[in-house]
Amino acid sequence: MTIADVKKNTEQKMSKSIETLRADLAKVRTGRAHTGILDHVQVDYYGSPTQLSQVANLTLIDARTIGVQPYEKKMLAVIEKAIREADLGLNPATQGELIRVPTPPLTEERRKEMVKLVKGEAEDCKIAIRNIRRDANEALKKLVKDKIASEDEERRGQDEIQKLTDKFVTEVDRLVVEKEKEVLTV
Repeated sequence: MTIADVKKNTEQKMSKSIETLRADLAKVRTGRAHTGILDHVQVDYYGSPTQLSQVANLTLIDARTIGVQPYEKKMLAVIEKAIREADLGLNPATQGELIRVPTPPLTEERRKEMVKLVKGEAEDCKIAIRNIRRDANEALKKLVKDKIASEDEERRGQDEIQKLTDKFVTEVDRLVVEKEKEVLTV
């Protein structure tokens, strides 16, 4: 393993942390409907827990309503019950062969809770990035110890890894500001 390998590994791991943060932030409700809200709803499909998207077609009817169209008519009641019990604060209503899931507007208090949640997710991501930096610096020290790299190369490597860390922490901050603005917009 070389310093370049350590740097490349570090960058890949930090990128994965950012992608995970993006996915987590996408799940945070903003008052507008989006089908991602129902991603984690599990439905009892003939005795086995199955993701909602596997047993129904999810669409947006309008800005505040999600449409759930089951592939099988007899799944209507099961899906409606699963959405209600998913503890998402949603109240689905069946209309013929379609389940309408209106998303209630967020109160100011709920918006502030969402912002706290977003900041918590961001802090977890920053901690993960710092842990990756620590691991990379330890890997550089090991290279020096094993006489694969010189101390000067180690110092340069640590500087480059710190620059990577700063870049990714800045990206986390940018994502948080973006999501915060989105959540607080009425």
